[in-house]
Amino acid sequence: MESETFALTPTPIELTAAALFATAILHTFSTRLFAQLARLQPAHAGIWHLLSEVEVVFGFWAMVLVVVMVALDGAAAMTAYIDSRNFTEPLFVFVIMVIAATRPVVRTAMGAIALLARSIPLPGSLGFYFLVLALVPLLGSLITEPAAMTMAALILADRIFAAGVSTRLKYATLGVLFVNVSIGGTLTHFAAPPVLMVAQTWHWDTVFMLSTFGWKAAIAVVVNAFAVTVLFRRELAQLRPSFGREQGDASPPLLVLVHVLFLVGVVVFAHHPALFMGLFLFFLGIAHAYQQHQDRLILREGMLVAFFLAGLVVLGGLQRWWLEPLLLGMSDDTVFVGAAILTAFTDNAALTYLGSQVQGLTESFKYALVAGAVTGGGLTIIANAPNPAGIAILRGQFADGGVNPLWLALAALGPTVVAALAFRML
Repeated sequence: MESETFALTPTPIELTAAALFATAILHTFSTRLFAQLARLQPAHAGIWHLLSEVEVVFGFWAMVLVVVMVALDGAAAMTAYIDSRNFTEPLFVFVIMVIAATRPVVRTAMGAIALLARSIPLPGSLGFYFLVLALVPLLGSLITEPAAMTMAALILADRIFAAGVSTRLKYATLGVLFVNVSIGGTLTHFAAPPVLMVAQTWHWDTVFMLSTFGWKAAIAVVVNAFAVTVLFRRELAQLRPSFGREQGDASPPLLVLVHVLFLVGVVVFAHHPALFMGLFLFFLGIAHAYQQHQDRLILREGMLVAFFLAGLVVLGGLQRWWLEPLLLGMSDDTVFVGAAILTAFTDNAALTYLGSQVQGLTESFKYALVAGAVTGGGLTIIANAPNPAGIAILRGQFADGGVNPLWLALAALGPTVVAALAFRML
């Protein structure tokens, strides 16, 4: 990589944004405190409950930044900055979450997994659990990572978590799910946000991704799923198998096909919000017309996740002054570890986007940057765009309705090491 010199001369707004970004990260680790305040101060329980929602965190502090920008630079400067941000990803994640979580889509996926699980001679729900954590994340390379996360989280919530499994199993499952989804989207060039950010600039196509990243990711995904299945085999073996439970309320095949076509259409037009939002409005009409075949649409959860990601876009856009020199000051050998660590505190797509803007990077640096970014994508809720979707769906299955960020990081550490070894040793 060509050597470059960076001058750290941030503006007051950039310094403020960095401070608010750090505050938001601390806030994600402190949501339980706000939940306790809601109980201690019932007169203000509403605002404390709002601030205890982890999906609200980055959107809330982004709004604080907007107010500060108006106070320091004026409304025109604030408006110009917001207009310069790209909010396509938050909109896309919202739409894909809602469609992927519909009864026809989820029940069809459950039926397919149950059918495959029958052929695996394992007791209880062992085979079903393994296939959910192995196949669905890899499916994310086709239907995108947010859709895969939504589908896997709903299946796990309904078939595993709701069965009253231990907290240890829940956190171990969440850690493996987040890591596997982050790396499972690397079989193609359009499904994983950190890959998408560089694919066009660096001329990476699906053939390149499959031969350079995909097969390694697939091995790591299967190893992680197998390891957690073996680790909790006794508990999983006692769970009732899920075979055939969907047949009683199966959706009409034509309706399933229509839902799949909407899902495919949104994926195809993922970079054109006017088109996929138009498809989504049409989808809402279909869902309402056949609501007897629908469960509740997860509009609230999807909006909260979109709010979280939009806040990350607003706050993250002003972190370049310190993030870029830190990242690009690393050598080819250290950028993999550096990217994996930085990903835990920033969105991994932001890291790869910054790399795509720099000329003269070696091929080994590019590989290490992207591999490190996807490897660290399961360590925190902000590390990968689909993670908030998983949290929104599964957090109600945890004590006090929240996921402890420290336990999540510890649970994801082992699968992260497996992914790192796959990308660096194979």
